[in-house]
Amino acid sequence: MALNIKPLSDRVLIEPAAAETKTASGIYIPETAKEKPQKGSVVAVGKGTKDHDMTVKVGDEVLYGKYAGTELKLDGKDYLIMREDDILAIV
Repeated sequence: MALNIKPLSDRVLIEPAAAETKTASGIYIPETAKEKPQKGSVVAVGKGTKDHDMTVKVGDEVLYGKYAGTELKLDGKDYLIMREDDILAIV
């Protein structure tokens, strides 16, 4: 699937993982109590800046902060766009 969006400089476009629907013990979590996922897959990467080479690449699974990035909706799917510095780790 080709997206018509290309992040600029050190920005990264991430597709968040789905929120958990039930606990490990089998209890279903209602929609209002679900937490935002803090893990996702990199969909697009900017070129970086002259002082900052990009570390992540398309397809990487990453962990990011709870309030990191800006939410946006493209083609009916939810995405986050954030600076690479907001990414905590590659899984």
